[in-house]
Amino acid sequence: MLCCWIASMISMNWSINGEFKDPKAGLLGDSGSKMWFKCWDEISKYSFKIHHQYYQYIGSKRVGKSWWRKLLFSWVIGWTLASIWIFCCMSSQATEKRKEMLASMCDERARMLQDQFNVSMNHIQALSILISTFHHGKYPSAIDQRTFARYTERTAFERPLTSGVAYAVRVLHSEREQFERQQGWTIKRMDTLEQNPVHKDDYHPDFLEPSPIQEEYAPVIFAQDSVSHVVSIDEDRENVLRARKSGKGVLTAPFRLLKTNRLGVILTFAVYKRDLPSNAGHNERIQATDGYLGGVFDIESLVEKLLQQLASKQTILVNVLDTTNQSYPISMYGSNASNDGLEHVSHLNFGDPFRKHEMRCRFKQKPPWPWLAITTSIGILVIALLVGHIFHATVNRIAKVEDDCHKMMELKKQAEAADVAKSQFLATVSHEIRTPMNGVLGMLDMLMDTDLDVTQLDYVRTAQASGKALVALINEVLDQAKIESGKLELEEVQFDLRAILDDVLSLFSGKSQDKGVELAVYISDRVPDMLIGDPGRFRQIITNLMGNSIKFTEKGHILVTVHLVEEVIDSIEVETESSSKNTLSGFPVADRRQSWKGFRTFSQEGSMHPFSDSINLIVSVEDTGVGIPPEAQSRVFTPFMQVGPSISRTHGGTGIGLSISKCLVGLMKGEIGFVSIPKIGSTFTFTAIFTSGCSSSKEYKSQQINCQSNTVSSEFHGMRALVMDPRPVRAKVSKYHIQRLGIHVEVVSDWKQGLSSISRANNAIHMVLIEQEVWERDLKSSGLFMEKIGPASPPKVFLLSNSINFSRGNTTPGAYDLTVISKPLRASMLAASLQRAMGIGNKGNPCNGELPSLSLRNLLLGRKILIVDDNNVNLKVAAGALKKYGADVVSATRGIKAIELLTPPHHFDACFMDIQMPEMDGFEATRRIRDVEQNISNHIKFGEISVDDYNNVSNWHVPILAMTADVIQATHEECLRCGMDGYVSKPFEAEQLYREVSRFFH
Repeated sequence: MLCCWIASMISMNWSINGEFKDPKAGLLGDSGSKMWFKCWDEISKYSFKIHHQYYQYIGSKRVGKSWWRKLLFSWVIGWTLASIWIFCCMSSQATEKRKEMLASMCDERARMLQDQFNVSMNHIQALSILISTFHHGKYPSAIDQRTFARYTERTAFERPLTSGVAYAVRVLHSEREQFERQQGWTIKRMDTLEQNPVHKDDYHPDFLEPSPIQEEYAPVIFAQDSVSHVVSIDEDRENVLRARKSGKGVLTAPFRLLKTNRLGVILTFAVYKRDLPSNAGHNERIQATDGYLGGVFDIESLVEKLLQQLASKQTILVNVLDTTNQSYPISMYGSNASNDGLEHVSHLNFGDPFRKHEMRCRFKQKPPWPWLAITTSIGILVIALLVGHIFHATVNRIAKVEDDCHKMMELKKQAEAADVAKSQFLATVSHEIRTPMNGVLGMLDMLMDTDLDVTQLDYVRTAQASGKALVALINEVLDQAKIESGKLELEEVQFDLRAILDDVLSLFSGKSQDKGVELAVYISDRVPDMLIGDPGRFRQIITNLMGNSIKFTEKGHILVTVHLVEEVIDSIEVETESSSKNTLSGFPVADRRQSWKGFRTFSQEGSMHPFSDSINLIVSVEDTGVGIPPEAQSRVFTPFMQVGPSISRTHGGTGIGLSISKCLVGLMKGEIGFVSIPKIGSTFTFTAIFTSGCSSSKEYKSQQINCQSNTVSSEFHGMRALVMDPRPVRAKVSKYHIQRLGIHVEVVSDWKQGLSSISRANNAIHMVLIEQEVWERDLKSSGLFMEKIGPASPPKVFLLSNSINFSRGNTTPGAYDLTVISKPLRASMLAASLQRAMGIGNKGNPCNGELPSLSLRNLLLGRKILIVDDNNVNLKVAAGALKKYGADVVSATRGIKAIELLTPPHHFDACFMDIQMPEMDGFEATRRIRDVEQNISNHIKFGEISVDDYNNVSNWHVPILAMTADVIQATHEECLRCGMDGYVSKPFEAEQLYREVSRFFH
């Protein structure tokens, strides 16, 4: 059968006309194994020779049969020899494995016996120290026989290998008479019992003979009940002398124990005086010996107990021997009956270097037949006959896989084309929707700069807010689409975390004041000032979480806290500061610790910082809102899912904010979780990994405009402020914001403490900030406080108010000179309020939204700027926005016109170019402009044209900023590739516009 298969396989390589076919064509393809091809080529050549010789004999049956018979015989002999070789190897491996198993089992038992012996030895040594301390070290002794017996009996579990312990005191011959008189009995000898063993019931200590005269004695004064028959250890004098000379435990040779007649040993420790130095010599140890503590070990029972603990105790035989005398080893446990020739020896170390012990192990039964080797060697022969069939099936399978691979490649190309089409669709939809919205919002913004009455201004603001809400919704939908397609990428820029949270506070301050909900942010001092990451996406997460909190909270507070992860793990204060009795508003809150309960960051602390400069932040947003029902908590992060239909009707929203936030947190290598209790509130917590921006050598462009300059901080540097607030969390938040201005802050909880702090001569207070709750709770005490702070240079008093109606008046009614600071507190707002009230610094210091506008006017005033856009509405909006800041604007509707205007020489300072225009888009126009500029610059460089003819500019490069209405990362990358210097999103925003133009204009 095998011969027929080989012949058929060889014949398959020949066509009808005798031409040889290459088997590689349909076997493994280009990705096949070169080694296999080489072997196949050799087989093909050999088969060709065989057929050539066969057909030369004109089909001679005798020659053919002889040849195939030899081939078959060689095949059988070869695989038979191979099978025998495999059988021998596997049998040898089985024997080695059996040896290794015996060694492992023997070493395990030896190790367990040695470990348990060491445990008992350590406890006996500890007991010797106890006797030295409480018997010899105290007078009168704190130990007697009854106490010793009860103590050793109760602590016997600590010495699992000992049958009992006894203590013998060292008595010199000159002290014998006095000792016997004190004890009331005579020192006995026990050596006669070794020659005449007695039964347990026949033994009585009173029948023993008195000890003969010796230089010193060792009578037992304390003994465990199990060894109470031991009255002296004089007979073990050799080991006693070794024990007190070495200071270590010593073992006796195996001997038959009294009463049980079983083999055992005694471990003896010398008990020394307490003042013996650690480096004492032999003579000093002998002189300082007070007695000897001995532990009796029943070796046979102990080894038997040890073996019973192991499941495989019946498979091997164990012998324990004392091999101190190698010529005559003493068997301590086991028998020599075994039918297996294998034996393994494991050495035992019982702490006495003088005594040598071994454990010898053997299998009980002979090794079984090597059935695995037998079946394997026989199976090899069977497998050899099946190789042909397997080879044929493999060839067919590989051919099918190649066909499937080609189909998969085609499908892959189609999927990639569909993905490109989807990305292009997103870009187009984003542009087409945001372009008209740019016109609407731009025109509304320009309309607000005209003379409008109150009603008209309210209408315009309402329309503008609705338009911005629509743009935000479009952005969320596009973000969700980018997340699903895996196109969302994060930036890596430097930003100020505190400035971002101040901006978010400003965004929600109006809503929180209208509702009477207290809004606050606290950032730990350990969080660096500058971080490297994506500030826009971080702001988006915070805005989504705080927006939900504002939406569902009608009373109480919303608190945002930022800490380092390791700070939360290490600090008990951080973990417990949000307890129900200590919150920002006094309302109970959900325990924030439950929101991060399942975070991997807290269970794998070693992987918390993948890089040395990584900053792992944990951010919590805590509110006292309506909470989330338990049945709805499982779908909180599901896209387009809300708690219930009533929520959508009451509060609005699309239900994708939290889903996007979760994906953004994942991109920041963090985790997000929450805890919510109905009618109590919710706490959302997430972690994010950034890079410290304080010591980085890389250059990053700044993404934030921070109104709190160093000048403002220096104006308050060295001042002292007093904050009066009975709530620790709220006081901590106020202290955080005031300290950001460089002011030293002291916190008190009531009027009495406040007056005491102000009256101290060495503590000059420049300002007092009083919580509105403290002021309104006791108006009489408030008045007394204002009268007692002193008429001579009193500190400036401020009232921290969360109510919008209370703060609009700026000062409180009455005769007191109070300045109201409305919450939420931000660094810029707080600095401006303090400057105006205290008459220092720039009293007209702008707020968050004013600085970009003023700076833009300084940057753009008199600049000649070209705007290119095919949409007339967008041209009007962009031109109006730039003219608002003093720029000289020229408009163009086509890319070709932009090339003509920007061909050097020209007087344009910058160009804003739309990227999607008919005939020629912004990308192509920019490429051509850059080519023209490069060509002219090269001619000037090589002196081919005069620089005087080109306004004395030798290197032409006008800043070109893309005006894009889509938010696809690929579009931004294409802008940079074609030569653009940046991009601004539609509709224009002052802060983004300032950020881009400030890189070119100074």
